[in-house]
Amino acid sequence: MPQYVAFIYSADVDWSQPDESQQQMMAEYGAFGEAAAAVIRGGAVLYPTATATTVRVPGGKGGEVLTTDGPYAETKEVLTGFYLLECADLDEAIATAAAIPGAWDGAIEVRPIIPRM
Repeated sequence: MPQYVAFIYSADVDWSQPDESQQQMMAEYGAFGEAAAAVIRGGAVLYPTATATTVRVPGGKGGEVLTTDGPYAETKEVLTGFYLLECADLDEAIATAAAIPGAWDGAIEVRPIIPRM
């Protein structure tokens, strides 16, 4: 069965120390996890973008490694987590992604995974 990654883009918040409003959203994610347990194969919540480091090697392999604190680009919505889904097809993956709470006030990017060769 094909696998898809559902990238969650939402406001940049610290889910490791949730406030009251985030606790309600966490309950919604818990309910989604139970409802979609048959297709979820993994996933994780990410720390805020302030903890990110962007790595580049502009000269190519073996070149100088350049790092920048933070994400690649500053945007209103940032990558905050993901689910690994195993669905019959893209239609099922999209239907599942639409039930992810992050879709209600952010965006979910669904992308197929290339099987190992």
